[in-house]
Parts: sequence; structure tokens; C-alpha cells
Amino acid sequence: MKSFCFVVSIILIWSLRSIKCSIPGPAVKASKGEVWPKPQQQNVSDKYFVFRPRNFEFEIAKGSSNCGFIQNALNRYFKILQENQVILDKQTKHRGIYKYKKSWVQDDDYQGYIDCLTVNLTGGCDNNLYPDIDMDEKYKLWVTPDRTELQATSIWGILRGLETFSQLVYLGDDGLTLRINATVIKDYPRYKHRGLLIDTSRHFIPMDKIYLTLDALAYNKMNVLHWHIVDDQSFPYFSEKFPELSEQGAYNKYTKVYMPEDIENVIEYARIRGIRVLPEFDTPGHTSSWGLSHPEILTPCEVYNTYGPMDPSKNATFELLQEFFGEVRQVFKDDFVHLGGDEVDFICWQADNNISNFMKKQNLTTYKDLESFYIQKVVNMVENLQFKSIVWEEVFSNGVKLPNETLVHVWKGGWTSTMKSVTEAGKFGLLSACWYLDDIGAEWNQYYMCDPTDFDGTQEQQELVLGGEACMWGEMVNEYNIISRVWPRASATAEKLWSAKADGYDLDEPSRRIEEHACRLNRRGIVAQPPNGPGYCD
Repeated sequence: MKSFCFVVSIILIWSLRSIKCSIPGPAVKASKGEVWPKPQQQNVSDKYFVFRPRNFEFEIAKGSSNCGFIQNALNRYFKILQENQVILDKQTKHRGIYKYKKSWVQDDDYQGYIDCLTVNLTGGCDNNLYPDIDMDEKYKLWVTPDRTELQATSIWGILRGLETFSQLVYLGDDGLTLRINATVIKDYPRYKHRGLLIDTSRHFIPMDKIYLTLDALAYNKMNVLHWHIVDDQSFPYFSEKFPELSEQGAYNKYTKVYMPEDIENVIEYARIRGIRVLPEFDTPGHTSSWGLSHPEILTPCEVYNTYGPMDPSKNATFELLQEFFGEVRQVFKDDFVHLGGDEVDFICWQADNNISNFMKKQNLTTYKDLESFYIQKVVNMVENLQFKSIVWEEVFSNGVKLPNETLVHVWKGGWTSTMKSVTEAGKFGLLSACWYLDDIGAEWNQYYMCDPTDFDGTQEQQELVLGGEACMWGEMVNEYNIISRVWPRASATAEKLWSAKADGYDLDEPSRRIEEHACRLNRRGIVAQPPNGPGYCD
């Protein structure tokens, strides 16, 4: 009887699912020519211009013409805009196959052709400039009958404005014209730090996928690639001072290693897109791969029949780190380095007699005190190397004395109370707790429901939150699925960090825009997964 009831239940469930899935049309109808992330201020009209890719050109305003940085950006976006012609040609071919002929008909909303955009950099141009946490990304954009101009005081603002302009183009309902609605935009980011963490230790991510990731970051106006480059499982970073670290710690010392020229190329590829490359070298935990070539800096651990965290009792540990971070300071251009400091297992320290004796000499009574001793030395070390530091929240919670410029990266559950404590202490915070992309079951709308201000703090405390990051840890993703698992889910984080705080959490409007945006990413070579269920891309 139970078996019969079970079978009947399954049939009923599948029948209901069939009924639900038989509803015609897309689950969410995509918007047309809407921008992601949403601009701070936008006045848009039903009046439209027809965009002709073959006739279009950028015009550089007087005073900006000698800026190679801008010319490089215009070349990239010119190619992106020209791809719209491919859409139009496909539509024409499709109609020809079915002998369906229709001419474009001008209506009352038609305002003319848009064949030019003036790009006006009102500030100075430094072709060798690197993006930093205080870069100016604001811009203004006019697409009106009497003005088609992008204006910004910095090259970073020009980059963000070009991305917005490229997103305004859409295929008209007639299927015969590309259009841009009359629009005026004044835009700037809500937060300074808008990042994505990728993990290249659990699975090695090839260079072409890192470049695609940087492209996608630019398409979402995100400005930080947090590169969690090494961990327990492998050490793919090639150090010229310590080549043995990757020779013995990488999955393959020939094919699974990032050489100096690779790092340099990633930094440059990111730079011209206005993206900072922020390296993370997590210690004292997550360091097993270091020990394959330098076991002397790790704690012997008979409990696990292996090695534990780095050994704070040995001078050799800090001597190696001093040289290593000195080299990292020369390789990476950003002012910040992420020092990690999370998930330190104390069991190996507890079982080591040398560490116990060291703690007595240093008057350290707990293993949290020992961890704080270690982190304090490393923080001071990188500060002397002219690095500013970022640490995971455990470092703050354990009471390490941090420099005022250190950022506390909040990642655990119960993040609202942690962020309140961090900002009450006058420290800067970054949020990732609600944006962990390795939660495979979570989709973009869940990430969209989180806001960095969702904690009980004063206005002064809220202003100490500098932004946040979506995190794609590498256990369950590799080169074949990382792009589709990140995008467009990370786009939700991008909008929460760029756009003004939404009134409430109505998902109807962003659902339509992210449906369009995912298709836009697809057309640009980013294999973003469908965000909302059944549908199609123009």
C-alpha cells in the first residue's frame, strides 16, 4: 500500500510540474537597453535614436586626444559596439530565410541617428596610472537631440561611462533597428571596493579564464580581483626568491604555475580595465603546500601525521616571510595585500613542546594569544614594506592590534554583529558573508537580498564599510565551470555595491534587467548561466 501511495505521489508531483512548465513564454521578460548595475541617477525617455554600428565613431574632445589610455578603451568598446551589427545581420538573414519582408518604419518617438559619441576627459591623463581604492569613477552621460557626450574627470570614470553607453543599445521590437533611448545619466559607485575572489589553489585556473573573469568584472563595474593564489592544496605562484615553493608545491611545476610574466600580464590586463589585482597569501593556516619545500617553518603535528600551521616560535618562519613579502611588494602594484589569518587549527600548536616553551617565555597564556603574536608580526612586517593589509575577521576577533588602514574582511555567519563590532572599534570593514558563490544552491536573487548596511550601526559606522566581495572558492569549480557559476550571480553583488540602496526588496525590476544583462554577457563571450529559468536571448 505504501509503495502504491508513493508511486501515485510521484506521478502527481510530475503532473503538477508539467502543468506549471506548460505556461508559454519566458519566466521573466528581459528589459531592453537597461543598465546593470543600475545608475545612481538616470532620466530616460521613450524617445529613441537609431544606432548604426557601421557608421558609428567615437570623437575625443580637445585636450583628451593624446591620452593613450582612453584610445585603448575606445578601441575595445568600438569592437563591442560593432558586435551589435552581427545581431542585426542575423535577424535580417533569419527573415530572409522565411521570405518575411518588412521595412523599418519611423514613428513619432524616432529622434534621428546616433553615429557619434564625444568622449571628454576633463582631468589629466596618466597612461601609466594604476587603479587604487580612492580612484574617481564618477561620470556623466548625455544621449539627447542636442548632446551626445560622455564626460568624466578621470580615466576610470571614462571606463565606467563607456560600459554604460555600450549597454544602452538594444534591438528594437521591429527586429530591424538597433536603438538607444534618449537618456541622461549621472553615475558614481556607492562603495569604493567592489570585488570578486577567485581561488587558484584548489583548482588551477588557466590564464584565458582569468582574462575572461577580468572582462566580466569590467562589464559589471567591479574594480577588484581578489586573487587567493595559494592554499593547502597547491602553491601555483612562482617566486623568484623561493622557486622551490612552486616546484614542489604546485600540482605540476611546468603547467600549473603562474610565472612572473603571467602575473605581470594579469595586472596589466586588469589595469587598463580599471581593476585592482589584490593578492592573498593566507597564513599561518592554509599553508600545507609551503611545507613541501620548507617543512621547517611549519609545526610538526603527530596528531594528524602531517604538519600544522606555521610555527611562530621560529625565527626562520619570519625570515622567510620577510623575504617572500618583500618580493610580493615588488611584483604586485596595489597598496593592499590580503594576509588571511582565518581557520587556524590550534591542535598542532597544543601538541608541540617547543611552542609551549616559547609561549611561557613570551607570557602568552592562550593559543589565540599565540595567533595574535604571529599575525601582529606579519602585519608589522608588511606595513614596513609599504603594504596596507586586509585580514579575515578572526584576526580582529582575536584582538590583534591592527593599523588604522587595515581592512577587516567579514565572512562568517552572524555577520551583522561582527560588522557592528568592527565599525564600533573604528576599523574599516569589507563584507563577503552573504555573497559566497560556492553555495551552489544559491542564486542571484538570494545574493541580491543582502545589503552592507543591514547591521545596527550609526551613520559614522556605516561609512566605515568600504564595500565587499563575492567569493568563488575553488573546491567545486575549475576552468570548465567557473565562469558559468560566477556569472550572473556575482552581478547581484556588483549592483548592491555600485547602485543606490534600494527601497525594499522588490525583485521584479532587477529580474528583468539581469535577464537582459546575462544575455549581454553571453554575447560578449561570458558563458553566464540563465538567471531566471526558461527564456531566450535576442
